Amino acid sequence: MRTLFNYIIPVVSLSFALILGSYNHASAQNKYGPNDTIRTIAVVYQGDTIEAKILTGVYVWGKSKYTAKQRWTRLRNAVYVTYPYAKRAGIVFNDIKRHIQANPGKQYVSRYINSKEKALKKEFTDPLTNLSVYQGKVLMKLINRETGGTNCYDILKELKGGFSARFWQTVAYIFGSDLKQPYDAKGQDAEMESIVREVQRMYGYSG
Repeated sequence: MRTLFNYIIPVVSLSFALILGSYNHASAQNKYGPNDTIRTIAVVYQGDTIEAKILTGVYVWGKSKYTAKQRWTRLRNAVYVTYPYAKRAGIVFNDIKRHIQANPGKQYVSRYINSKEKALKKEFTDPLTNLSVYQGKVLMKLINRETGGTNCYDILKELKGGFSARFWQTVAYIFGSDLKQPYDAKGQDAEMESIVREVQRMYGYSG
């Protein structure tokens, strides 16, 4: 992105060249009026003699919505708020996977999933509806972490079917989010991972 500073550089350079040339020309002629009291540099532009001055450089920096400290604090607060929910969701989902593998009967699986879904809704509906969009994004990443790399889209698809997963993915997009968000503990999510470790130490979570 070109900034104001990028445009100022060639303008100042051109002005300096014109001023220097005019100054050398005036020095060579060495002609000053009888009433001159202050000698100054000038340029001739379209027949007019105009005083020339070199202006102080101007620097322009882009203004970010958040400073580095503010971004860290915002992320840290979001992790502290959402990690307990992600931890609970991971426990429930991993428990469901074990029951499905041990009892593959469709009727049993459906009944078991519905019972877990009702319990989760009763426990978390009110708290989760109060999350901000940003906190929701963090929550989806943490669920991915707690389920061993299974994103929210795949969880919904496995438990509720493809149509339900696609529906909620569309809703997520409307709010600027994505159910398929990956979790990269050693890369782009390294800061989040360090905060998760902090939460685990503070509240005695394992894993």
